[in-house]
Amino acid sequence: MSEDHTHVQEFFGTRAADWDSRFPDDGPAYAAAVAELGLRVGDRVLDAGCGTGRALTPLRAAVGASGVVVGADLTPEMLQAAVRAGRDRDGRLLLADVAALPLRPASLDAVFAAGLIAHLPQPGANLRELWRVTRPCGTLALFHPIGRAALAARQGRQITPDDLRAEPNLRPLLAASGWRMTSYVDEDSRFLALAVRVD
Repeated sequence: MSEDHTHVQEFFGTRAADWDSRFPDDGPAYAAAVAELGLRVGDRVLDAGCGTGRALTPLRAAVGASGVVVGADLTPEMLQAAVRAGRDRDGRLLLADVAALPLRPASLDAVFAAGLIAHLPQPGANLRELWRVTRPCGTLALFHPIGRAALAARQGRQITPDDLRAEPNLRPLLAASGWRMTSYVDEDSRFLALAVRVD
């Protein structure tokens, strides 16, 4: 396991138990972001870096009983918290690295990724892996329940020009990984970038 992976596991592992109680009001923002994915009943969707599984319930509601919902996360404690919250009823949980997913090529209709991009050790290669498992014209949502400026303020730091989620950085990063950005919203109440898989 790489140093990056160990750091991510340690960071989230120590925070898993009280993660949901620290951010109790994020549910509606997750549901609104899922709605923008345009999922249909029967679709197959991955929550990449699912954490405690807060997106799994709205994802299940969107794809219905006939759909497939998978949540993948690198941190066992986060998945355990998802099970304690009962969210494993809404999707299959996988202990897996988004850099090497145990999924077939083009097997998904969509990927939802909340707060993921800032934690990717190799963003280009990792986005390419999400591309691999998504069908042509499938969609990707990069989401955070608060915007970049609000998040930076919460963490006591400034936004820097090299921030991966800044539109001038994210658009070419996505394009180089096989995605075409279709919309970009960065406001205090949410961050949401949507992209479509291209060949």
